[in-house]
Amino acid sequence: MNYLNDLIHNYVLMAAAISWLAAQIVKTIIVLLIDKKFNPERLVGSGGMPSCHSATVCALSVASALEYGLGSGTFAIATIFAIVVMYDARGVRRETGTQAVIINQIMAYFNNEHPEKIEFTTENLKELIGHTPLQVLIGALFGIAMGFATFPLFH
Repeated sequence: MNYLNDLIHNYVLMAAAISWLAAQIVKTIIVLLIDKKFNPERLVGSGGMPSCHSATVCALSVASALEYGLGSGTFAIATIFAIVVMYDARGVRRETGTQAVIINQIMAYFNNEHPEKIEFTTENLKELIGHTPLQVLIGALFGIAMGFATFPLFH
């Protein structure tokens, strides 16, 4: 009944978690190199390159395949889950971010030009929510690689 020991030795769980953490670190480094400043929000935030959502679910799928086999229900569930998450990250969540940009512009206009007409909050909506297809693809490839790379650590 050593729950913590069971958790940290669960290859499927750890492959996904390690992949997420590594992708978040890579994303933070990429932003640091591009913007020349450290943005701690990138360590936990969504959006950006690579897609941590894609990396996590692809590592989960690969780990499930390696642990239980391609014919297992676990692999099937993980793979369908990965497809849904990546589709959502590229589609619905990306559109939400695009809409947030427009809404923030509208809010800024009314707050600056006509503050008496509508009172908007001064807090902007989060714009970096979804991913481009390239960010999803790179995240998926990263996760697949991490799924294979973490296998020897647990076996």
